[in-house]
Amino acid sequence: MERKGLILWLTGLSGSGKTTIAKGLECELKERCCLVELLDGDIIRTNLSKGLGFSREDRETNIRRIGFVANLLSRNGVMVIVAAISPYRTVRDEIRKTTTNFIEVYVNAPVTVCEARDVKGLYAMARAGKIKAFTGIDDPYEEPLNADIVCYTTQESVEESIAKVIAELERQHFISTKPKNKMID
Repeated sequence: MERKGLILWLTGLSGSGKTTIAKGLECELKERCCLVELLDGDIIRTNLSKGLGFSREDRETNIRRIGFVANLLSRNGVMVIVAAISPYRTVRDEIRKTTTNFIEVYVNAPVTVCEARDVKGLYAMARAGKIKAFTGIDDPYEEPLNADIVCYTTQESVEESIAKVIAELERQHFISTKPKNKMID
């Protein structure tokens, strides 16, 4: 049976829960013997997009690079999980149009909640003017208009968000339904 690749694109503000959900999805899909690759925005910035700044142009270039790599992998049967703020709707939509099997997951959390979760102190530095063009503070985050899945991380547990994504992958036949453990007499 040929493996069907896909791109699960998790977008949302810094601190919304993208990476946490992505890591949980990665584990669940690997348990189901899927080929999986996680492309995390922070890791991509320190490697593939090293040297790019945070201007709109640089952010768009970063997201296009991630989309290009994700597309290469997915065409070869890999389930690619992208966890990146990807603040601009037009670039996300561009990637959707130029790839196949693209599923946009909006990890939705209000900026106040994201600030409270911020272990790195990035929001505080942005509010103090030490970080310029920080998404959600002085640079916009354009919410998806028609996300395939929305995870409300203030209302759902991490496990519920992961289960929601897995259920959609099962519904679309990217993965088979996980058999329930049966009691053996």
